Amino acid sequence: MKNLKIEIKWALIFVLTSLIWMLLERLSGLHSQYIDKHAIYTNLFAVPAILVYVFALRDKRNNFNEGIISYKQGFISGLFITLFVVLINPLSQYIISTIISPDYFANAIAYAVDTGKMTPTEAREYFSLKSYIIQGFIGVPIMGVMTTAIVALLIKRKPAMTS
Repeated sequence: MKNLKIEIKWALIFVLTSLIWMLLERLSGLHSQYIDKHAIYTNLFAVPAILVYVFALRDKRNNFNEGIISYKQGFISGLFITLFVVLINPLSQYIISTIISPDYFANAIAYAVDTGKMTPTEAREYFSLKSYIIQGFIGVPIMGVMTTAIVALLIKRKPAMTS
């Protein structure tokens, strides 16, 4: 576990970042009066999410691997961060839906039904804690692996050649 200390730390930072993001969405009205714009602006979370992975893999490179990291090492490190985020996701979703934004699901259901995008039954099934936890078990690994693949490529560093 000592070798994974950096990955655990950054998974926790990632989850904390996502909780803060959700709080900012709620405070800005994206979970209530501006819910019609939520689907657009929530995608901006990609910026801090990618930055967390950049900082995490740089931390791994600079403070564990003495400034050197191969693509494979960076990719594996990012996979562990993703795994830990996936494991924490149900708790994170619970905190979001009960503490940070307890009215989000009701508001999203009302919006989806009022705009004719979903039937009441479809909306209740989709906008629920259970559904979001399941979506997290699918979406988080996909996005984490894609982000890891790109960031590991950007932060790799070979040992300096000595003559």
